Amino acid sequence: MPVTHPTATRSGIADYVVDQLDLNTPPAKLVLQTSGGVAVATLTFSNPAFGAAASGVATAGAIASDTNATGNASPVSKAELRQGNATPIVLCSVSGTGGGGDIQLNSTTISAGQTVSITALTYTAPA
Repeated sequence: MPVTHPTATRSGIADYVVDQLDLNTPPAKLVLQTSGGVAVATLTFSNPAFGAAASGVATAGAIASDTNATGNASPVSKAELRQGNATPIVLCSVSGTGGGGDIQLNSTTISAGQTVSITALTYTAPA
């Protein structure tokens, strides 16, 4: 039998992870990157970044758009949720809508000067 966690434990794990984003000079950031790690857009979370978890899921508060993305010829394929001091806390994949990434964008190609926004984001602790 694989290791699993009861719901209360999953909520505790989720709270621990997302609470790390608010340490060390908030606000937290969501940095969208190419496969080579080049930052293409940086979005800023409200403070606190996430609310309390329920059933192992924490939901982000407001996320400010990046109104002047740096853009890149390569598509976005990964992202980091970082503390305000740039320490990565959560690493995730990015894909186009329906592509199965942890974060799904309507387009993974971001042009220089483009506005990039995310309307909702959740973090789910593993079962």
